[in-house]
Amino acid sequence: MRENVLKIYNEIVESNPNFERKGKTMPYTSVNGHMFSQLNKDGELGIRLSKEDTDAFDKAYGAQPFKSYGATMREYVLIPKSLFIDKKKLGEYLQKGFEYVMSLPSK
Repeated sequence: MRENVLKIYNEIVESNPNFERKGKTMPYTSVNGHMFSQLNKDGELGIRLSKEDTDAFDKAYGAQPFKSYGATMREYVLIPKSLFIDKKKLGEYLQKGFEYVMSLPSK
């Protein structure tokens, strides 16, 4: 399961010139010192979204909290398995995560 998610995640990240995948064992994306997506050890993908995008995501998919290393990641939504079928839509959410962290002050 994790390998399938990782493959899709890599494809989506590689298709967007705005960001690159980082991390060997715990893949993630970040910009300006802020992570905006992460694949946890259970093969679950979380994307960090603004409050507005989280609300829209909740209406469309039912926003569930994303956990990594047992901690709930603030501002992240757990990407449901059903969304992995729609790579275009998943890529749009990843872009929204990128845009959100770009709006934050650099670390």
